[in-house]
Amino acid sequence: MAIFLILAPFGSFALLMLVTSAEISLFVAAAICLAVVGIDRYRGRSIKMLGAGSVVLFSGLGAYVSLVDPLLSSSVVKLAIDIGVLAISLVSLIIRKPFILQYALEEVDAETARQPGFLKAVYLITWAWNAAFVLMMIGNVLAIYVPGLPLWSSLVIAFAARNSAAYFTTWYPQYRKAKYGAPPANALPGTN
Repeated sequence: MAIFLILAPFGSFALLMLVTSAEISLFVAAAICLAVVGIDRYRGRSIKMLGAGSVVLFSGLGAYVSLVDPLLSSSVVKLAIDIGVLAISLVSLIIRKPFILQYALEEVDAETARQPGFLKAVYLITWAWNAAFVLMMIGNVLAIYVPGLPLWSSLVIAFAARNSAAYFTTWYPQYRKAKYGAPPANALPGTN
C-alpha cells in the first residue's frame, strides 16, 4: 500500500497532463504530495525527503509555468519533473541517506534494519529507481526531439519504467528474505 501512496502524486500528474493544463496538473500533484505528507504525519511517520522535495518541485514548477512561461510544452514539463526527482534521489545518495531508507525503516522491524544486507538492499532499490527516472527522462527527450513519435510512446516508457521500479521495490526484499532469511528453528545449534 505504501508504494501506491508514494506514487499517487506522480501518477495523478501524468494522467492530468493528458486532459488538462500543465499548471493545473502541477498544482494538483503538489496538493497530493502535501496530502501524502499529512497522512504520514497523522500516522506518526517522518516527513520523507522525496515527499517534501516533490512538494517543492511540483509547486515551484507550477509557479514557473503560471508566472513565467505558460506555453511550456508538456514534454518539457514532464522532463523537468523527472530531472527534479532524479536530483532528489541523487542528493539522497550523496548525503548517504537514500530516499528509500526512510520508507524501508518504517516497514521493517529493528532487527531486520540491523542486518548486514539491509543497507545494500536499500541502495540497490534506490539505484533501480534512478534507472527508472533516467528511462522516463529518455522518453520525454524522445518526445521533444523526435516530432513524429506518437505521444503514447513516451507514456509507455514512463509507465514501464515506473512500474518496473515499483515491482522491484516489492519483489527484491521478499527475494532477499527468502534467500537470506533466518534459518528454520531446528537448524540452529542446540535446538534438536
